[in-house]
Amino acid sequence: MERLKEKDVTSLFDRIAPVYDPMNRVMTLGAYGLWQRALMRRATLAPGQKVLDVATGTADLAVLAARRVVPGGEVTGCDLSARMLALGVQKISRLGEALPIRLQTGNALALPFPDQSFDRALVGFGLRNMQNLVQALSEMRRVVRPGGLVLSLEMSHPEHWLWASCFHLYFDHLVPWLGALAGRNKAAYEWLPRSLALFPDRATLSALFEEAGLVNVQSWPMGFGAVAIHSGQVPEQGDD
Repeated sequence: MERLKEKDVTSLFDRIAPVYDPMNRVMTLGAYGLWQRALMRRATLAPGQKVLDVATGTADLAVLAARRVVPGGEVTGCDLSARMLALGVQKISRLGEALPIRLQTGNALALPFPDQSFDRALVGFGLRNMQNLVQALSEMRRVVRPGGLVLSLEMSHPEHWLWASCFHLYFDHLVPWLGALAGRNKAAYEWLPRSLALFPDRATLSALFEEAGLVNVQSWPMGFGAVAIHSGQVPEQGDD
């Protein structure tokens, strides 16, 4: 089993874009927003900071971050899927808030930003779809200033055998059918359990954060271990 190529990931998310937000709420039994807010707390955002939201999708995390960095801050969201970004623009417009958010297309494996451009780099449920995790994390590290944080919110692997069995019964078999009912695209949602099977567990992902050059790496399981937040700090100058 191999990871999807970038053009296939883009095509997949272009197809599911119209049902992406409601499906996330349904698939997570309403916990999606709670996990996003938990990521925001771990990010320790403050007014005036510049934040990058990698694989921003429909800009949910970008909106949450923008509300925490005003006044004076800015959030940039990038994604491979132009259709997801278009829905993000519509979402921000409907909110009617003066949020400092800029959305653009961008590849997580070659971020189109100069070194040390941001105070934080976030990725929410996006690492799992990237072909090279260390390269993606290294790019996030590159664009964050020394002392800043790189954080991810991602699916993980429950450690307790009973919960793992229940989780995989739901995620591997029921979720694709929910996707078929909601978006008439079962094949797209069949990729989700396959992508998780290729994704490292919490301890291994922590090691990949360190391999990418991040320090003070921490992780926090949620949802009985089905989801995890990871955080790593960009070394201060001279601490590499």
